[in-house]
Amino acid sequence: MVISARWLRWGLNLWPPYLFSGIHVERLDQDYRYARVRLSLRFYNRNYVGTHYGGNLFSMTDPFYMLMLLHRLGRDFIVWDLKACIRFRAPGRSHVWAEFHLPDERVEAIRAQALTEGRANPSFHIEIKDASGMLIAEVDKTLYVRPKNRTAH
Repeated sequence: MVISARWLRWGLNLWPPYLFSGIHVERLDQDYRYARVRLSLRFYNRNYVGTHYGGNLFSMTDPFYMLMLLHRLGRDFIVWDLKACIRFRAPGRSHVWAEFHLPDERVEAIRAQALTEGRANPSFHIEIKDASGMLIAEVDKTLYVRPKNRTAH
C-alpha cells in the first residue's frame, strides 16, 4: 500500500501513542527526504522530576527512518527496525525537536548494498534538541533492509 506523506503525517498525528504523548509530526516532505517531529512538554507527559519522560523521547524518533526508507525504496524491499540505542544528555525541560534527513545518495547506497549483498543494515544518528539548540538526547537506529525476492543472509 502506498500512502502519501500528507496522509501519513495526519495519521501519525492522530495515532493515540503520539496524540496522547504530546508528539507531533510538524513536517514530512512528500518525497520522504525530510521529517521534523516535536515533543511538547505538558503536565500529562512529564516524569516525576518534571522533565521529559525518556520513553516519549525515544518514541518521537522510532518509526521515521524505517517509514521514510520504506517509501523511498518502494515495494520491492523489506525494511524493519533492527536495533536502537538512546543516550540522554540533558534533562528536557521544554519542547524538543528531532529532524530526519534521507538524501538520495544514501538511499541509492542502501539499495545497491541490499541488491549486491542480499541485505543492508544502515545506521542513522538522531539528535533531539530543545529550542536553544541544547542536545537533550541522541538515538542511534539500525535498520534491516533486503530485497523481497531474496532470502536473508
